[in-house]
Amino acid sequence: MSDVYAQPTTGAKPDSECHLAPYTTLRLGGVADRVVTATTADDIVQAVREADGPVLVLAGGSNVVIGDAGFAGTVVLVRSRGVRVLDEDDDTVTVRVEAGEPWDDLVARTVANGWSGLECLSGIPGSTGATPIQNVGAYGQEVAETITGVQVYDRVAGTTDRIAAADCGFAYRSSIFKYSDRWVVLSVDFRLGRSPLSGPIRYAELARSLGVEVGGRVPLADARATVLRLRAGKGMVLDGVDPDTWSVGSFFTNPVLDRAAYERLRERAADIGEPPAWPSTGDTVKVSAAWLIDKAGFGKGHPGLGGVAISTKHTLALTNRSGTATTAALVALAREIRDGVQSRFGVTLHPEPVLVNCAI
Repeated sequence: MSDVYAQPTTGAKPDSECHLAPYTTLRLGGVADRVVTATTADDIVQAVREADGPVLVLAGGSNVVIGDAGFAGTVVLVRSRGVRVLDEDDDTVTVRVEAGEPWDDLVARTVANGWSGLECLSGIPGSTGATPIQNVGAYGQEVAETITGVQVYDRVAGTTDRIAAADCGFAYRSSIFKYSDRWVVLSVDFRLGRSPLSGPIRYAELARSLGVEVGGRVPLADARATVLRLRAGKGMVLDGVDPDTWSVGSFFTNPVLDRAAYERLRERAADIGEPPAWPSTGDTVKVSAAWLIDKAGFGKGHPGLGGVAISTKHTLALTNRSGTATTAALVALAREIRDGVQSRFGVTLHPEPVLVNCAI
C-alpha cells in the first residue's frame, strides 16, 4: 500500500511560510510560520530543540484538526523511516519502528512476515509514532497490547529516554502523550507473536465477516483483507478521490459511562430501543457514539454549512466534502452534533482528534 500520509514530502523551503492543509487528511488548516522536514530521529530532536517559539510536531496528519489561522510557530514534519528487529525467539519478535514509518505499511509488513498482533489495525492512516499517543485501536485490537516501550525526546529535561509501556498511561484512545507537549515520540517498540494466524477475533462484525466465532483465529492475510474491506466500506481508508475519506476517521470517541449514567441514557432512549453498549473498565459501560449521533437526528450524509458533512458511509466521520471548506465550518458541524446528542440523550461527546488552534 502506498504511503498514507496526506502529503509525504514538502516543497516548502525551511523558514518559508507554508499552508498546512495539504499535510492533513481533512485538507484543512491555515498557514504555519515555518516548516521543517525531519527524516531521522536526530533530525526531529534537533528541529524541536532549535525551534524559536511554539512547535507543532506533525506526521501523517490523520488525527489532527488545525484551525484556519494556522500555527504561529514551527511545524516539524516527521518523515523518519525504518523497522529493525531488536530481539526474537521461537514465539515472539520485538521490532523498533521509527516514528515516521507509515502505519499501514508496517501492518502489511508484519502480516507478510508472519508476525501476529497488528493485523486488525490494517488500513488506519497516519504514522507509527502517532499510535501510542492515541492508543490506536480498531476491530478488537489496540496498540497498547503489543507496545513494550516508546522512545521519546523529553522537552522538559532535554533528554532522549525510553518510556516502558507500563508507564505510558494507556487508556481508551489516550495516553500520557496525548495532551502533553512534553514528549516527542521518536520510535516505538512492538512485541509480536510468530504465528501465521491472527490473534483471537474479538469484534463481532469482523468475526461474522470472516465466518468464525468470536474468539476464533484466521490466517493473518485473511484478517487484514477483511478489515481493509470493512474499513473501505465505511470510508475509513484514505482515498484521494473519495470525499467520504477526507476526514480524521472517527471524530468522536465512544462515551464511557458509569452505571447510573447508562441507566439514565436507557430511560431517555426507551422509545427508540436499547443503546448498543459494551462492558468497559471497572463498573463502566462503553456506548456507541455512532448510534447516539444517528438517533439524535444526524444521519449519514447530514450536511453542515460551508461544504462539510457527515460521511455518507459512517456517522462518526465528519468530512471536508467539498474539498474547499474551512475548519470553522467543520467545528461548527461538530458542535451541532455534540449539542444535539447532549440535548436528546444527556450524553456529552468528546472529540477524538487533537485540535490545534481551534475548539468545539
